Amino acid sequence: MIALLQFVLVLSLAPLVSGLIKTLKARLQTRRGPGILQPYYDLHKLFQKGMVLPDTASWIFTATPYVVFATTALAGLMIPMVSADAPLGLFGGVLAIVYLLGLGRFFLALGGLDTGSSFGGLGSSREMTIAALAEPAMMLAVFTVAIGANSTALSQVARTAIAQNWRFLAPAQILALAALFVVLIAETGRIPVDNPATHLELTMIHEAMVLEYSGPYLALIEWGASIKQLVLMTLLINSFWPFGLQLEWSAAGALVSLGWLLVKLAALAGCIVLVETTNAKMRFFRVPDLLAVAFTLGALALISTFLF
Repeated sequence: MIALLQFVLVLSLAPLVSGLIKTLKARLQTRRGPGILQPYYDLHKLFQKGMVLPDTASWIFTATPYVVFATTALAGLMIPMVSADAPLGLFGGVLAIVYLLGLGRFFLALGGLDTGSSFGGLGSSREMTIAALAEPAMMLAVFTVAIGANSTALSQVARTAIAQNWRFLAPAQILALAALFVVLIAETGRIPVDNPATHLELTMIHEAMVLEYSGPYLALIEWGASIKQLVLMTLLINSFWPFGLQLEWSAAGALVSLGWLLVKLAALAGCIVLVETTNAKMRFFRVPDLLAVAFTLGALALISTFLF
């Protein structure tokens, strides 16, 4: 029952967070922009449309949307959202989430290559380059809090964070938080790493890989991307800022924790919008420099846990 409730929460909340980011960005740029519920309308419209499959596509092209959606949904059940007890927390910790997201990314890159499109190959190559640089920085940042909990299980990490709320002011926590925030920007394809609103051939990364998809397949991929964004944002706020997170599931506690979760997600979305609005899209060859900064911050955070 708990797993079903969190599954529904992940599926329903992910498009809302994406809509909130788009709305806040439009307001900050003094534009009207889309409504906060626009992602729901877009998904409904895509599920109602037909699909066009390339003649050169194999089973990989048709399996990719399901793999992307399934892996991100499973990752959403492994992270503490409203309680420290994640529904599937016993089946894997931090490494399982990293590998699940990596499996979805791997199939998405294969799907971009499968049709033989030059744009798909370009996007897949760039995506795997960014992944090779972002994943080590992400693991260093998360290992910083895992060492404090003496476990890579996120449920145990959340319990330790709840018991030691003051630790978010520690130098190691601040460095790891900064590293994971940069990784969040890169993994979700936000400015300055990528522009999710662009369709220019020379700047596309994620959009280039999904250029051949349409209809329900495209809806599953876009829904999976929004779930991945929610997973990474929840991982960041509940690992480093666990205020409002409950130790155990209960009806009253879940409502309070859900309220805190929405507040923290809104605050983090505001930070993402501020970064996007105040920065321009980087040249692709400058992206490794940004991710090298994240890796350095993660390494310093891990080292400082042993020094202090």
